[in-house]
Amino acid sequence: MAEPLLKVSGLRTHFFTEEGTVKAVDGVDFEIPRGGILGIVGESGCGKSITSLSIMRLVAQPQGKIIDGQILYNGEDLLKKSEEEMRKIRGNRIALISQDPMTSLNPVLTVGDQIMEAIILHQKVDKRTARKKAIDMLERVGIPSAAGRIDDYPHQFSGGMRQRVVIAMALSCEPDLLIADEPTTALDVTIQAQILDLMRDIRDRNNAAVIMITHDLGVVAELCDTVAVMYAGKVVEYTDVNTLFKSPKHPYTQGLLASIPQLGSRQKRLTPIEGQPPSLSKLPQGCSFGPRCPHYWAKCNEAPKLETVEPGHQVRCWLMKEAKEAK
Repeated sequence: MAEPLLKVSGLRTHFFTEEGTVKAVDGVDFEIPRGGILGIVGESGCGKSITSLSIMRLVAQPQGKIIDGQILYNGEDLLKKSEEEMRKIRGNRIALISQDPMTSLNPVLTVGDQIMEAIILHQKVDKRTARKKAIDMLERVGIPSAAGRIDDYPHQFSGGMRQRVVIAMALSCEPDLLIADEPTTALDVTIQAQILDLMRDIRDRNNAAVIMITHDLGVVAELCDTVAVMYAGKVVEYTDVNTLFKSPKHPYTQGLLASIPQLGSRQKRLTPIEGQPPSLSKLPQGCSFGPRCPHYWAKCNEAPKLETVEPGHQVRCWLMKEAKEAK
C-alpha cells in the first residue's frame, strides 16, 4: 500500500456523562492512502460518526474528549495542532459532508454565500471568482439552473437538494481528504449514483482520499477499496472490499452480510443478528459482540485484539486467532 495520507492509531474518544463514561470510540486503527476510498460500516451508535468528528477535531466539549491515540495527516499529528491550525485545515485540506444537511446550512444565508465563504477564506480569491466556482460546484452536484438558484435560501430546497448543496460546499476547495458521513441517505437512487460518480471524479482528478461512512453495503461494494467494520466503538474487521464480501471472518460481519436480500436467487429467509448492541457506557466483559455471537465460548470473556489473520486482513476475534495458530 502507498504511503498513507491519513493514519489513525489507537484513537479513543470518550464522553463523560451522569450515567458514566461512554466509550464512543475505543481504540480505532486504520489508514488510507492518497487516491484510496475507505468504507466505515456498522450499526447506528457504533462510533462511525464520532470517528469522523475526532479526525476533524470537532468533538463536543467538555463532555467529549479525545483521550488517546494519533491522527497522522501527511505525517503530522492533528491532535497536536492548535485550533488556529485546524481551522486552516478544516474545509480546505480535509472536508466533511455531515449526515444532516439541516444542521449544516445557515438558514439566514443564501446557499451561494455559504459555499463562497469557504472558497474566499481558503483559496484567497475575489467574490466574483468565488461565485463562479460556487455555481460550477452546484452544477456538478446536479442542482438544476444553478446560476439562478445560487441566491436561494436553504428552506427553498428539498431535503435531497440541501444534501447536494452540503456536498458542493465540502468539495468546493478540492480537499485532499473527503469524509462523507451518510452522504446519499436522503437522495433517490439516480442522484445517489451521480454523487458516487462525483466522488470518484474528485478522487481521480485530485488524487484525493475518501472516507465513506455508510449503512449501505451496496455503496461500499460499488465505491470502496478497503472496509473497516465497526462494532461498539472498535474496528472488528479490516480488509479490502473484495475479501470482505467473499470471505468475511468476524461473526458480526458475517451477520451483516447474511441480512442483505439477494436479488435473482431463491432467497432463504434473512438471518437477523440476535439481540441489541450494548450500551457504550456499560460494555460487556471481554468481547463486546460476545452476548450476540452464535460462536460465543469461554475465551470470549477476554477482550480480543485486532489481529492479522491473513495478509491484508485483520479481525478482532478469538476464533480467528485460534484458527490461525492451529495451522
